[in-house]
Amino acid sequence: MATKKIITYNVNGLRAAMNKGWLQWVQAVSPDIICLQEIKVQQDQLDLTLFEKAGYQHHYWHSAEKKGYSGVAILAKEKPDNIIIGSGEAEVDSEARIIRADYGDVTIISVYIPSGSSGELRQAYKMEWLAWFEKYISKLRTTRKKLIIAGDYNICHKPIDIHNPVSNAKSSGFLPEEREWLTKFIDSGFTDTFREYNKEPHQYSWWSARFNVRARNLGWRIDYQMVTQNLNDKLKRAVLLPDAVHSDHCPMLLEIDF
Repeated sequence: MATKKIITYNVNGLRAAMNKGWLQWVQAVSPDIICLQEIKVQQDQLDLTLFEKAGYQHHYWHSAEKKGYSGVAILAKEKPDNIIIGSGEAEVDSEARIIRADYGDVTIISVYIPSGSSGELRQAYKMEWLAWFEKYISKLRTTRKKLIIAGDYNICHKPIDIHNPVSNAKSSGFLPEEREWLTKFIDSGFTDTFREYNKEPHQYSWWSARFNVRARNLGWRIDYQMVTQNLNDKLKRAVLLPDAVHSDHCPMLLEIDF
C-alpha cells in the first residue's frame, strides 16, 4: 500500500494561477491527486496537454454554467476506477461544486461549498446547501464507506481557525449555525485531518485581498481534507502550504495510505 499525496487548492481562477507559476509549483511538489476548486474556466479554454506533460494524464472537469464562476476539478497521475461529475442534483450542478473519483474502496471528493458573504440571500442558500450536502454524503456513505472530502468549506470551525474570532462573530463563514453544522458533520464520523497533526493557532488557508493581511497572517482556515474515521489509521501527515501564493487561498496537503 503506497502513501498518496493529495492536494486541495482553491485556485481562484485556474488560468490566473497558471500565470503565477502554478503548474511549475505542482511539478515541484508532485502530488498524486489534486482537488481544485473555483477553477472559473471551461475545459475548452485550457490547453489540456500542459497538465498531461506535467504528469497528470487523468484530468476531470466540472465547470459552472455561468462563465468565469465556481467550478471544480480532479487531476490525477493514476486513473481512478470511476469518476462522477456532479451530484446528480441539477440546481447544485449548475454551479459545479462537486466532483468525485473512486480508487478501490476509497472515494475522493473535491467540493466547493458556497460562500454566504455577498448577502442574506446567498447566506440562506449556503445553509440550504449544507443541509442538502449532509444528506448527500450520508446517502453516499451507505455504499462508499471510505471518504476523503477535500475542498473549500467556506467555514472556520473554531476560534483557533480565524485571526479575530470576536470581531468576526457575525461574519459569514464563522456564524454559530455554520460552525454548529461543521461540528455535527465531523461528529457524524469524520476527522479534520489538519487538526489531527496541528494544534497550534495562526494557521490559515485564506486571506482577504485587502489591507495586506496575508503578509501579517490575518487569515481564516476554511479549506479542509475531512476523512471518514475508518481511514484514521492510514493518515501520515497533513499540512497547510502558505508559501504557495497563486491564489488568495493556500493549498493543503494530506499524505495517506490507500
